[in-house]
Amino acid sequence: FAANEMAPHMAEWDQKEMFPVEAMRKAAQLGFGGIYVNPDVGGSGLSRLDTSIIFEALSTGCVSTTAYISIHNMCAWMIDTFGNNEQREKFCPDLCAMQKFASYCLTEPGSGSDAASLLTSAKLQGDHYILNGSKAFISGGGDTDVYVVMCRTGGKGPKGISCLVVEKGTPGLSFGKKEKKVGWNSQPTRAVIFEDCAVPVTNLLGAEGEGFIIAMKGLNGGRINIASCSLGAAHASVLLARDHMCVRKQFGETLSNSQFLQFKLAEMATKLVASRLLVRQAAVALQEGRPDAVSLCSMAKLFVTDECFSVSCESEVPDCPCKVVTAPLYTNTL
Repeated sequence: FAANEMAPHMAEWDQKEMFPVEAMRKAAQLGFGGIYVNPDVGGSGLSRLDTSIIFEALSTGCVSTTAYISIHNMCAWMIDTFGNNEQREKFCPDLCAMQKFASYCLTEPGSGSDAASLLTSAKLQGDHYILNGSKAFISGGGDTDVYVVMCRTGGKGPKGISCLVVEKGTPGLSFGKKEKKVGWNSQPTRAVIFEDCAVPVTNLLGAEGEGFIIAMKGLNGGRINIASCSLGAAHASVLLARDHMCVRKQFGETLSNSQFLQFKLAEMATKLVASRLLVRQAAVALQEGRPDAVSLCSMAKLFVTDECFSVSCESEVPDCPCKVVTAPLYTNTL
């Protein structure tokens, strides 16, 4: 699917800043819209290890689009895992089929890594929460249909945070201008703004005060997913570099005869395999609920994205139409 439906269109999606809805709906037909969502609401019911393998493979076709698909999957999983039966049946089938798309709303202009300090407020009035505040750098923002929003219903700190599902078209929900980026342009990025946005109480995921826990559990899997996307970029980069070495000639022989470049390619392949093993270990730990799962997910995100950045940069192929020049974290151009 990555080779046939994504790679041929990757450059156009990026250059024209296209959100490839139809391609993603084709991916959903293969079960990629709710990979680790339960089958009773339309998901594929696969493991975290399966998910990592799928995202790595898809990223060989387009890292940017796959990274958005991973966020969409995380949102669908959060609703499936923490929602009640009514919420699961309302939202998950359309998300798994990618008839509707989801965005994850945690980051704010004044609270990035310090997520527990978020300021977006939700005041209970009758049978609605009134949302006020804004979220920044939201993947899919403005083009997606469902927003999983972390907001403050209580006092300061993590215990005052709750999770609401906000649907596009809700009065008081608006979006900022589309951010200009040097890559990852197949997924639009905007601010999501709430101005007296009335959200039904029935859209509260879990109980009040559980939002921070929900957010962090979502991000544990999200770290593996993004690391897997970097793996796919690095894997494709290594293959491009290998193929280029076999055809490019200098001083009467192909680059593949250069021992220095042979060693360099071997080092890149070693970094790739070592990174893959760490991601796989973290995925299994998370699936099994092991006590070291959280630290392994964080280690995988830290180590693998850095190593795959290095592999992609070292794979630069100057004369190749699919020039590899930048890191998988910041561009989808292989």
